[in-house]
Amino acid sequence: MSEKVRDMFADIADDYDRINSILSFGVHSAWRKKTVLESGAKPGDRVLDCATGTGDLALEFKKTVGHEGYVLGTDFCKEMIEHAPGKAEAKKLVVEFEVADAMNLPYEDDSFDIASIAFGIRNVDDPSVSLKEMARVVRSGGKVVVLEFGQPRGPIKYPYQLYSRHIMPAVGGWISGNRDAYTYLPETSAKFPAGEKFLELMNETGSYSSQRAVKLTGGIAYVYVGTVA
Repeated sequence: MSEKVRDMFADIADDYDRINSILSFGVHSAWRKKTVLESGAKPGDRVLDCATGTGDLALEFKKTVGHEGYVLGTDFCKEMIEHAPGKAEAKKLVVEFEVADAMNLPYEDDSFDIASIAFGIRNVDDPSVSLKEMARVVRSGGKVVVLEFGQPRGPIKYPYQLYSRHIMPAVGGWISGNRDAYTYLPETSAKFPAGEKFLELMNETGSYSSQRAVKLTGGIAYVYVGTVA
């Protein structure tokens, strides 16, 4: 993983949740719920959440898989993941967290029913490697789900570009003290493959028997669901 990206997330870790809620107007919570729904998660499932950050998607999965299920959240940035156990404890949810690289997962083949990654795939050095790794640790017929920003078209395109290029860096930089981080994040979103292009990327890994995309909020974000071959 890029040391630059790790250091960036370490620097904004303490303010990350607060800024996310402000900049997304809280809609990121609905996106996570939709991600869990599209994954087909059910009670008793074993879930690996990569790039878990402060743990929000892992906690959302735990609500669905229940006490009989198992959720492990991993992240390459220690400072980010340090916030997750306290959030799980406050919600009375039993979730394990540990530092791990999404490009080199230290887990055996076929260990999970579902692997997920939210707003993290574009930050790894090679997204294809991560997609293969997540598929490797998921059983055949299981799901890999990716929640990621897109590039909206139509009437929402230009207001979103204005917001992401100017307002997000200004607000995020003011609160966190790191404007570069909140310039980097929308810039990578604008360049990263979205929609059909990301589905092509999944297909090219050879790890999936099928893949589909679900558009969220006019294409501001997508949920991608791959069925492991």
